[in-house]
Amino acid sequence: MAHLVRALRHRNYRLFFGGQGVSLVGTWITRIATSWLVYRLTGSELLLGVVGFAGQIPMLILAPFAGVLVDRWNRHRILVVTQVLSALQSLALAVLALRGIITVAEVIALQVAQGIINSFDTPARQAFVVEMVDDRADLPNAIALNSSMFNGSRIIGPSIGGVMIAAMGEGWCFAVDAISYVAVILSLVAMRLPEVAPQTRKSRLAEELHTGFRYVLDFPPVRALLVQVALVGTLGMPYAVLMPVIASKVLHGGPHTLGLLMTASGAGALIGTAYLASRHTVVGLGKVIVVATAGLSVGLIAFSLSRNLAMSLIVLPLVGAGMMLQAASANTILQTLVDEDLRGRVMAFYTVAVLGTQPIGSLVAGIAADRIGAPKTILAGAICCLGAGLWFAMQRGELAKHVRPIYIERGILPPLEETTN
Repeated sequence: MAHLVRALRHRNYRLFFGGQGVSLVGTWITRIATSWLVYRLTGSELLLGVVGFAGQIPMLILAPFAGVLVDRWNRHRILVVTQVLSALQSLALAVLALRGIITVAEVIALQVAQGIINSFDTPARQAFVVEMVDDRADLPNAIALNSSMFNGSRIIGPSIGGVMIAAMGEGWCFAVDAISYVAVILSLVAMRLPEVAPQTRKSRLAEELHTGFRYVLDFPPVRALLVQVALVGTLGMPYAVLMPVIASKVLHGGPHTLGLLMTASGAGALIGTAYLASRHTVVGLGKVIVVATAGLSVGLIAFSLSRNLAMSLIVLPLVGAGMMLQAASANTILQTLVDEDLRGRVMAFYTVAVLGTQPIGSLVAGIAADRIGAPKTILAGAICCLGAGLWFAMQRGELAKHVRPIYIERGILPPLEETTN
């Protein structure tokens, strides 16, 4: 069992894992509370899509620029600042909701603010993992544990959130989230990190952004991985935005039902994370991406056709596992391939691919659901995800020719061993 959590041997990563784990539970409580609040106030599928769009569109615009700054600035300090700002954003939601004066317009504005914060926080956090783990051999395990932390909180958070909404209302959910940020802030402050001299770069921000963009565009494995996760993020993930509609209109439930659905998806993701953490090598993760994409597509098709809670709870773990496995596997391969001086920029483009594309999907899903209903919208996205998985499967042989020399150079593969990435 020890090999499943070997990245926790590193003190800084252990601190981060504990603090971030507490904070993410609060984040998921806020996510479910925000969705339920908007749907309770408006009853509109379209506005659910608009709120999802508002919270994530800043990443699509700002994350590439933030990636350049992440490569220039101290990533640890960036994270401290972003966590403090996130706590203040949740506190603002709590104050407005507890006073009973919150409006959808204010929710949208605060979602945009959080999206701006996340545009810097997410690439900084992804790139900072390397600095917390002294032994690079433990990097894949650290990335897998990050996913387990995210998805473990995804099980606990919505369950708590559903109960809290029913018992106390959305405002207390936001308040708990604001308090939970204290844990991750304290963990960051407690870290012992070597002094790193600030990088002085003669090139301008636009030039460094262009360099990162050309690298992503011209290197086939990186380009294909980002396109794959972007397609799934755009076409598949919006099912989560429409979850309140499914819980209330299709399954005829309330906030507790919504919490169960989110928990089922998170449970599947956690199982998938345990599998990734058990792996000893990045070799073969390309095949994992193909299988995971097929699995989540089949799961979404079944979920879109389900009309009872039991069936939905059975198929959602497949969706959660597939979503997590394809995104985390792509992250691991990217972190293995990319050079250190480009890490922040590549992780920024990864952030755009995974999260920045979701607002487009959320908005389109909201509009489509308003016209053809949430189940048919989810079904259409699932079929498109299946096509994306087939496309990536057809690319794998050619991509292996580019990946193998790098794996040999970095000691991941011996010269004569074939890679299946």
